[in-house]
Amino acid sequence: MSLRLVVYLLFLLPTGAIADSYSILYRAEFNPDSGMAAVDIHLDGDKLPRELSLNISSGRYSALESESPLELQKNRAIWRPQGTSAKLSYKFMVDNRKGSGSYDSLMTDQWAILRSDKLIPSMAVTGGGHSKAELQLVLPEGWSSELPYEKISTHHYQLKDPGRRFVRPKGWMIIGEIGSRQDTIAGVYTKVAAPKEQKVRRQDTLAFLNWTLPALKEVFPQFPDRLLIVSAGNPMWRGGLSGTRSLFMHADRPLISGNRTSSTIHELVHVATGISAGDDQSDWIVEGLAEFYAVEILRRTNGIGQRRYDEAMDKLAKWGQQAPSLLVKRSSGPITARAVGVMRQLDQEIRAATDGKACIDDIARRLAEKRGKVTLQRLQKLAEEVAGHPVEALNIENLGERNS
Repeated sequence: MSLRLVVYLLFLLPTGAIADSYSILYRAEFNPDSGMAAVDIHLDGDKLPRELSLNISSGRYSALESESPLELQKNRAIWRPQGTSAKLSYKFMVDNRKGSGSYDSLMTDQWAILRSDKLIPSMAVTGGGHSKAELQLVLPEGWSSELPYEKISTHHYQLKDPGRRFVRPKGWMIIGEIGSRQDTIAGVYTKVAAPKEQKVRRQDTLAFLNWTLPALKEVFPQFPDRLLIVSAGNPMWRGGLSGTRSLFMHADRPLISGNRTSSTIHELVHVATGISAGDDQSDWIVEGLAEFYAVEILRRTNGIGQRRYDEAMDKLAKWGQQAPSLLVKRSSGPITARAVGVMRQLDQEIRAATDGKACIDDIARRLAEKRGKVTLQRLQKLAEEVAGHPVEALNIENLGERNS
């Protein structure tokens, strides 16, 4: 690039765009003996944020310290960085046990699995420019690390979060004595990682993704360019949990279940869409869409034939009869099964209204492009735009209490 072009591009940048940037270095040292991670957040730059309000309501954060003003409230820590360099330190409890007795975050003497967006809590940031962020891990000797980010050096990662002024790590991570397999599938750098001593089907999972991920990416062309799948057995959570550019899947979960759905595809749809319920009556949309594609992608890739597909949908519809209403706070079991039926009806209506020129993919793709919160009103609006008129599948009478 010529010097003249560089000068011209700099001229086009908004005033202060370069000077207003600052750097963040997250440093986390893991200690298996204590079950804790010692975390530092270093800020450096001419224009640091005026205030950072950290959500510490989980109770997993302790010993917060800073030379800059720090106010500890019941559920939040208010940090006001001073000068051009500031540091906040705290301890983070890695283990987190769910009500079922299993863990969604755990550190043993050989490995640890957790979400990096729990290690670094969510926070509201006031002031400051754009940040450039890195994450550095300090691990016991012989331990490895895997995160859904590009490595700068050993255990040192370059973070990115397009559109965010304040960047922090997100998604699943695994550290310790681990083994992994990787491949580039449909342009997605994909890695499957798990503790070495556990029987995890790393290569089988990659083969399954080579078969199904291209079809999923046809629906969601903006699927992340990196994907990390973390797996382990008991006492970890016996299911799947999605995260940014990543997911966790218990080692005992089959790639295709006996009811001809796929927990892996279900979680991949969550990764692809990045949507969550916008109110207490919309979780069925998030879960129903993911479970619909958990069957649909298998059909499209010939993993199951049309007869098996119809049988799977019929069984879900029968199970869904146990759900009195979709308009509840949490969607699972029969509620999600009933939601799949609504999604299938929605797909059929759109195809009929457009002579097959559009389908539910067009709605799913638009949801993924915007990401964020989804509500029934937003879904109804998208469906009407695609179909050309309101669709019966999304009428409130079709979603609420069934007539006796």
